[in-house]
Amino acid sequence: MTGRRTAALALLIVAVAAAIELAMGRHPICTCGSIELWVGARDSPKTSQMLADWYSLSHIVHGLLFYAALWLLLRRWPVGQRFIAALIVEAAWEVVENTPLVIDRYRQTTAALGYSGDSIVNSVSDMLMMTVGFLAARKLPAWASVLLLIALELIPLFTIRDNLTLNVWNLLAPNPHIAAWQAGR
Repeated sequence: MTGRRTAALALLIVAVAAAIELAMGRHPICTCGSIELWVGARDSPKTSQMLADWYSLSHIVHGLLFYAALWLLLRRWPVGQRFIAALIVEAAWEVVENTPLVIDRYRQTTAALGYSGDSIVNSVSDMLMMTVGFLAARKLPAWASVLLLIALELIPLFTIRDNLTLNVWNLLAPNPHIAAWQAGR
């Protein structure tokens, strides 16, 4: 698969995911009517609505993890095909994450108190963040990818008391002690 073909297929995957989300009734941009580069508050109504927020870091982690997993499992596949596989998984997650079932689960079990789902702009940005993580893992030595992953988990952990690890943990097996710590109690 050539670089151009991979890029075209990647754009198609992102466009299809965005179209599905639009058909599901997701808002293209924040209902506040603006598009901002960064939202720094965990519990802001603009979180998951703008181009980037603290949870964008978790999508970079997705890319690092997808690269490692696909390298281990499908090492013989060309990197372009592994990237497309990773992007399909990420795009599928973005669609599933924005279903009422998952949005309600986030509200019930994670630190995302007022979570209402992603805007399409944020969802597309999340897919691009995964791409950044995947491409970084491709270029960095393994030890540097591991250090980057640790940093991308620790920075939001200490800044907003949340990260990918806690998010997944709370989605699958909510813990009242973690929830209390995240709430600052």
